[in-house]
Amino acid sequence: MVAFNKFNSFIEAIFEKKHDFSSDTFKLMLSNTAPVATNTQKTDITEISAGSGYTAGGEALTITSSSQSSGTYSWIITSDITWTNSGTIGPFRYAVLYNDDATNDELVGWWDYGSSVTLSVVGDKFIADMSGVTIITAS
Repeated sequence: MVAFNKFNSFIEAIFEKKHDFSSDTFKLMLSNTAPVATNTQKTDITEISAGSGYTAGGEALTITSSSQSSGTYSWIITSDITWTNSGTIGPFRYAVLYNDDATNDELVGWWDYGSSVTLSVVGDKFIADMSGVTIITAS
């Protein structure tokens, strides 16, 4: 799994009650333009074009756990996100996590896959390995 990078505004957005980790819809979208830590909302990111198996706005994440135990809170993602190509998807290099329910689609963080990926063979898949990923732990 590639390293998670959080946007600077993410922690502030938590304290300003912009995220409800127990009920908001968080999505993963693809971009070929490098995010920067100072980005704050989805419109700051250049998303790849929709089509061929990629839906504008990306795919919703399934959350395993949004809870605290003994004073430690963890927010953990359940399953991978898979895009299956039916034409051409990409190029893309970054997977960007954002809150689709927040007023300004507040950004959370991103993963950099190291080089651009293009799915050009019908049936090719790109799997963002999200299973068991902990986005935040606070105590």
